[in-house]
Amino acid sequence: MVRSVLYICVFFLLAGLSGLNAQEVEFIRGNTHTARVVNGDTLIIIELPAVNVVAEREFRNRLEAYRYNRTVRNVQRVYPYARIAGAMFRRYSEQLVKLETDRERNEFIKNAEKELRNHFEDDLKRLTFSQGVILIKLIDRETQHTSYEIVREFRGAFSAVFWQSLGRLFGYNLKTEYDPFGEDQIIEEIVQLIEEGLL
Repeated sequence: MVRSVLYICVFFLLAGLSGLNAQEVEFIRGNTHTARVVNGDTLIIIELPAVNVVAEREFRNRLEAYRYNRTVRNVQRVYPYARIAGAMFRRYSEQLVKLETDRERNEFIKNAEKELRNHFEDDLKRLTFSQGVILIKLIDRETQHTSYEIVREFRGAFSAVFWQSLGRLFGYNLKTEYDPFGEDQIIEEIVQLIEEGLL
């Protein structure tokens, strides 16, 4: 059974690669699909959705397993906040562009800040240092702007410098950029697992 399925797959692959004289035709039977006629044979072309295959992670020792599991917990804790931050950043940016005067913008920013504080201040105060660092990185991932740039855009350069200086006193860097192919590769893998519903 497996061997015959393999032969069929190889046949379709070779037929698709050798189709120099192929032409596009449409078949209508319930659904519309694209097909190619190759050497008198009609091959239906159907795009299948992507499937991610994830192998079970292997660890060299218990300490590595502990660190990975701790990172998973931290990302699971802060990723929803990063998603909300991304959505709110886009919403606030769109609304801010529509405002004409500086007074309207300042009033809008005050109200937005008040809304954010009312909804998230207590929860964010309970984050650990590691969770705060991951949140800063994930905000950059979701908005394509560092936290420093966001504060500078909404509150001005003076506030951005103030909050960056204050953050540096406590070990945070608001200018931290997200690097999914380097330093933050494990975080990116965890985020993708969360998005696929595997975590």
